[in-house]
Amino acid sequence: MENIEYSAWVTFYTELATKLQPYRMDRGTLIAKIYQIYESNNMKAPILDSEEKVADIDPFTVFGLFNKGITDARRIAFLRGLADAFAVTAVVPERFDGVPVLNNLNATFYRFTNDPERGDRDMEHLWALFGAALQYADSPSPEYRNAFVSAFDEVKDLKGNRWKLTMALYWIRPFTYINLDSRNRWYLKNPKNITEECIEKINHINSMPTGTEYLAICDAVTAALQSGRYPYTNFPGLSYYAWKASEEVNQSQKRIVPEQEQVQTGEALADDDVESVRYWLYAPGENASQWEAFYKEGIMAIGWEELGDLSEYVSKDAMKKRMQELYHTTLSYTMSAHATWQFANEIKPGDIVYAKKGVSWIVGRGVVTSDYEYDPNRSKYCHIHKVTWTNKGSWPHPGDAVTKTLTDITPYTDYLVKIKALFPEDSHCPAENYPTYTKTDFLRDVYMDEKAYDTLVNLLYRKKNIILQGAPGVGKTYTAKRLAYSIMGEKNQDRVMMIQFHQSYSYEDFIMGFRPTEKGFELKQGPFYHFCKQAEIDSDNAYFFIIDEINRGNLSKIFGELFMLIENDKRGIELQLLYSDERFSIPENVYLIGMMNTADRSLAMLDYALRRRFAFFDMKPGFANDSFRNYRVKLASAKFDRLINCVEALNTDIAADEALGEGFCIGHSYFCGIKTVTDGALSSIVEYEMIPLIKEYWFDDPLKVNNWSQSLRSAIL
Repeated sequence: MENIEYSAWVTFYTELATKLQPYRMDRGTLIAKIYQIYESNNMKAPILDSEEKVADIDPFTVFGLFNKGITDARRIAFLRGLADAFAVTAVVPERFDGVPVLNNLNATFYRFTNDPERGDRDMEHLWALFGAALQYADSPSPEYRNAFVSAFDEVKDLKGNRWKLTMALYWIRPFTYINLDSRNRWYLKNPKNITEECIEKINHINSMPTGTEYLAICDAVTAALQSGRYPYTNFPGLSYYAWKASEEVNQSQKRIVPEQEQVQTGEALADDDVESVRYWLYAPGENASQWEAFYKEGIMAIGWEELGDLSEYVSKDAMKKRMQELYHTTLSYTMSAHATWQFANEIKPGDIVYAKKGVSWIVGRGVVTSDYEYDPNRSKYCHIHKVTWTNKGSWPHPGDAVTKTLTDITPYTDYLVKIKALFPEDSHCPAENYPTYTKTDFLRDVYMDEKAYDTLVNLLYRKKNIILQGAPGVGKTYTAKRLAYSIMGEKNQDRVMMIQFHQSYSYEDFIMGFRPTEKGFELKQGPFYHFCKQAEIDSDNAYFFIIDEINRGNLSKIFGELFMLIENDKRGIELQLLYSDERFSIPENVYLIGMMNTADRSLAMLDYALRRRFAFFDMKPGFANDSFRNYRVKLASAKFDRLINCVEALNTDIAADEALGEGFCIGHSYFCGIKTVTDGALSSIVEYEMIPLIKEYWFDDPLKVNNWSQSLRSAIL
């Protein structure tokens, strides 16, 4: 068996759990010590209850403070604080391979005090389970086993706990209690990794085991590991191997873009992010009739077997036409063709699928592990994707029912939040680890030098609100998203939101307002409200709210009373909201990135009060950037080079024009994304993009327009 690095964290966690037990009767001191650790390390304490400071806490939540999505450096610093505060003599661990972590948005084991379902004795029951778990682990006896089962059953159904309760038990006594998070359950579905008896016991549980069932699983897996058939002999070893296997899956499922395609595609294509995870709602047969079969086989499938290989259709229209020929010429099949096209062309490995039954129930959740596959030998269901189903059960559909067979729910932010809340323990599921994205990746993808990047990042950290301004085609939107990714260190779509302002956009759209319903009017929260609430809970991580065309909206009207709160030194200050009896603040970990087109004559300038709240960063054409030059070299086209040289000369003329200036220069994005240079592609750019633009610029100087039009055309002859 290979050397597994888990002894340090196991020893420390075990001793810490023992040291916490006496604080059951002195929780005030425990809470004071925890806040002192945060203060001494200059860390902001997370939101642990509806009040600013938590009034009570359970021991599992204390462990959750350092077993969630935070950096290792922050984790180690907090553990050192715990060691000092509670006299832990074990060495502070520096590696956490295989240690399960919580979703930052569901990192407590109790309901907040403002939750009407919060029980008066929930905290006591959690402490009782903690004590019973330590007692049974250290002195296993029938009496202590029964006490554990009783305590476990009291808290297993508390809101959001389910499988994460097994994570908590694993933290405090990792050799006694198995961690059954999504990663371990995924790993233990494979007969190569554990016995069929253990797999059957785990699969028998749809939602959450009872205390008796959980200990039976622990016993069965322990017996299997002691057989000597596996490279691991205990639960920490098992979790380490599951973690290692999931990391290998993550690497194999990353969508690698060919190097020649890693170029800016311009603002028009900025949202076409090939590595983004998408979320799908899917009906496994009418009324979920095929769900059991699909779950067992690890697939998702659709009908339409007579269509043959779906990858051979060149468009949705071609697919729709074939459907009309095969099935019924009087029906349009527009929606069917759209869903079928998406199934074959848009669902990718790493995407998340929620299986539904009718319009009232969610019956499962899974991670797509293959591209579209066609197997004519499967008869009825010959069109498939392979899926690792991570959850199977029955959950009430969270409203806004979708009746279509297949729906991309990624754009529906509020709706998606509701569905994801049904599976809070899955924050670390193998394929949900986000692709890393570093400063180096940014400098490779965005035509900006390192000095400008460092300036931009420092501006954002200092001011918290920036506006990227420049002419069309300089890559403002593309840059904004990748700036956020590079600061986060990963392409995490959950912490980035993008919206676009327009002339009729209002406070009611942005924050909250009354909206008509069938029964009258209902108060609806807007995207910025929801985003701030999510960031407030996950205070350990940065969140980025991106506003495209920020100068198209009436900003004073849109921001309302938040006009003051967006200032960097006003973060955390609360104000009464206009439409609700609620005091609201913008969290410190929320960063605003706006984009502003400087070449649109129809837009008014931003008012000075708002300008004071933002830092402005000029985005300029990147033709002189080394990465763009390398891009030109790879294309190896004399015509393309002449066209770029002509545009650079044109930009010099535009910058020198007193009526225009640098803010109207033509950006590099018009010329990005070209794989093979053709006369048709270059002619299209010149005739339908460049020339109409300079006609707009020099509408009162037809001679200049004619001269530059001829120069551009001559460059590609």
